[in-house]
Amino acid sequence: MERFYYDNKVVKYFGVATLFWGVIGMLVGVLIAFQLAYPALNFGIPYTTFGRIRPIHTNAVIFAFVGNAVFAGVYYILQRILKTRMFNDVLSWIHFWGWQTIIVFGALTLVLGYTTGKEYAELEWPLDIMIALIWVVFGINMMGTIIKRRERHLYVSAWFFIGTFVTVAMLHIVNSFELPFSLLKSYSLYAGTQDALVQWWYGHNAVAFFLTTPFLGLMYYVVPKAADRPIYSYRWSIIHFWALIFIYIWAGPHHLLYTALPEWAQALGTIFSIMLILPSWGGMLNGLFTLRGAWDRVREDPILKMLVVSLTCYGMATIEGPMLSTKNINAYSHYTDWTVAHVHVGALGFNGFMVFAMLYLLIPKMWGTTLYSRKLANIHFLLGTIGILLYAIPMYWAGFAQTLMWKRFTDSGQLQYQFIETVTHIIPMYVVRAIGGTLYWSGIFIAIYNLNKTMKQGSFIPNEAAEALPLSQQAWPQGKMHWHTAIERKPVQLLILALVVVLIGGIVELIPTFLIDSNIPIIASVKPYTPLELQGRDIYIREGCYTCHSQMVRPFRDEVARYGDYSKSGEFVYDHPFQWGSKRTGPDLHRIGGKYPDAWHYNHMRNPQEISPGSIMPQYPWLIKDDLNTSNTAAKIRAMKTLGVPYQDGYDRIANDDLKKQATIIAEGLKSNGIKSADANKEIIAVIAYLQRLGTDIKK
Repeated sequence: MERFYYDNKVVKYFGVATLFWGVIGMLVGVLIAFQLAYPALNFGIPYTTFGRIRPIHTNAVIFAFVGNAVFAGVYYILQRILKTRMFNDVLSWIHFWGWQTIIVFGALTLVLGYTTGKEYAELEWPLDIMIALIWVVFGINMMGTIIKRRERHLYVSAWFFIGTFVTVAMLHIVNSFELPFSLLKSYSLYAGTQDALVQWWYGHNAVAFFLTTPFLGLMYYVVPKAADRPIYSYRWSIIHFWALIFIYIWAGPHHLLYTALPEWAQALGTIFSIMLILPSWGGMLNGLFTLRGAWDRVREDPILKMLVVSLTCYGMATIEGPMLSTKNINAYSHYTDWTVAHVHVGALGFNGFMVFAMLYLLIPKMWGTTLYSRKLANIHFLLGTIGILLYAIPMYWAGFAQTLMWKRFTDSGQLQYQFIETVTHIIPMYVVRAIGGTLYWSGIFIAIYNLNKTMKQGSFIPNEAAEALPLSQQAWPQGKMHWHTAIERKPVQLLILALVVVLIGGIVELIPTFLIDSNIPIIASVKPYTPLELQGRDIYIREGCYTCHSQMVRPFRDEVARYGDYSKSGEFVYDHPFQWGSKRTGPDLHRIGGKYPDAWHYNHMRNPQEISPGSIMPQYPWLIKDDLNTSNTAAKIRAMKTLGVPYQDGYDRIANDDLKKQATIIAEGLKSNGIKSADANKEIIAVIAYLQRLGTDIKK
């Protein structure tokens, strides 16, 4: 037997970071929830508007709270199931501090308006590079640990961790291809329809392979340990792994149903989304059946309660997701708060409760003690459960109300409701949602207090002693091996095989969209943005307008009646990045060009509530005060030309001349309409130019 020591210190640091970033990320979530009910909470300054801090909330919860929890679990579990210390302590600490650095700089850049405008991938190119490097450090440390293991059998948790590593690396690299034009800004390599497909291939699978597969790896360890029973069916777990990673990667296009995406890609997304029900529910039932022998303890044990709710929410989310991927239901759910409810059932229920259950289980073990207070943990469970219900139910109600009101016509064939009426109608539901989020957030403080008292009553074991036979002295079972046993013997081949499995779906979906010209027909009347419009578009993205507004009119009677002619894929060929959006808190803007005069836009950005009583849109007074930065116009034009936008040679040298001419025309027009303070040098002029351009290239 060889004696060695598990490294608990890095697990401790990742666990503490999990709780810290959970408080921060969910606090921002509570703030933006209240902002949707009370727009005054945007505070009239650029750094606290919904559009800027909503990406901070999503990134903080996904990559800071959940990310640190995953790493804490991986570092704890891998050492135990492989009977070895992590491959390299230095790599462990580079990973920890590198990840925290990314989180801090990510939050700072987002609040300052440096964003790619692509959901869940908003961080700009320097941080994308850093993410890739730190992820490689994590992968080397993980695979090195697996290779030097003292356990022949490679438990299924490690399979899920390997699948997570290779897939997230692939998704991040492909979606992050961008062309920088300054130290902190870039344009997506892809445009329009292609960019939308790549983004939601990434966006959906970021949920799949950062919020799901690693948590299933945690589940396959935490549930048996908490229940003190072996996993119900190990065979199910292996089938669960391979079926899940193969099918999941195909499902991204279901976020783009009824859009300008080619029909065949939409169909693939729907088909594979429905197929996901089987492996997902197989995994859920495997976890619940494992707990079946511990039902008598569930009433008293808060960890088991959290695991039951976590697995139940996983099952609910994974049956609802395929349901929302069918066209007849997606026509009603997409762009509404129904999707928000769906996402948060998974995030708060499955992810959140799995994290807290794991921490309640592991921290007492690392401090050599028992949990300080089961009663407090049960109160945390109760607050969290009520919080989830108060969050999700109003959002489902709001989603149903939105879509029914959007689609309602009078007997004379006119739209029955103005868009603003559909907003004001659901504000009470936003208030209840915010209260539910506050309750869930308050539970974290109970967990922090309880775990802190647990630590104080015990003594931390930074290097936990263990012993096991070296691998060289262990023999593989004789006779015919099970097929997965053969794979386990060579973990590097397992990694490569997992990569091949996830590559198949990506290649089949992405390559034809890029190579088949007929997928994106050319529209001769579509021209590149003028320099002023391009600057306005970048300000629009900087302010996070895409978080509330879509730019995709779908071919529905109500949308055509409300917004104008439905969107065509050829209209977006110069959009780096695309701006189709995923939520309509405000109306669609793709056909906004020419619908209102310049003065309307000027006053609307200054004070939306004055122009549209009941509006929950923030005010943007700084756009009227701040000068437009034209020093980067030439660099932007050169970058766009490199990406294939057909600006004439040398246009970058005269672009600012054209910009000033167009800005002067808009400013003079505003003055003639009574806005005497209109200044051609201000940012608001560029935003107006961009908004007035939208959808006008083929307007009849």
